[in-house]
Amino acid sequence: MNSDARRRIVNCMFTIEHEFDATVITLVDEAGPPFHENVTINSFDDVVTVEQLDPRTDRVQKVTLSTSMLRDLSAALNLPEGAYRLEKGR
Repeated sequence: MNSDARRRIVNCMFTIEHEFDATVITLVDEAGPPFHENVTINSFDDVVTVEQLDPRTDRVQKVTLSTSMLRDLSAALNLPEGAYRLEKGR
């Protein structure tokens, strides 16, 4: 990783672990108060789950995304407001 890339992520805290059947990424909120609970992302072969403890209920909330939904989310993070359809080969 070059020094510019390191400077851009210096204020982030996350871990990456490779488990038997998934890659697990944990995002830690260090941005300052109010702090949010850690977010855990589990990447399996066919789905990705996003989990976070809800301190109001003391239960972990889980969202499951298909690989195509994750691809769409990744594309959407860099697009302006609007409705889009991603098509193969275009």
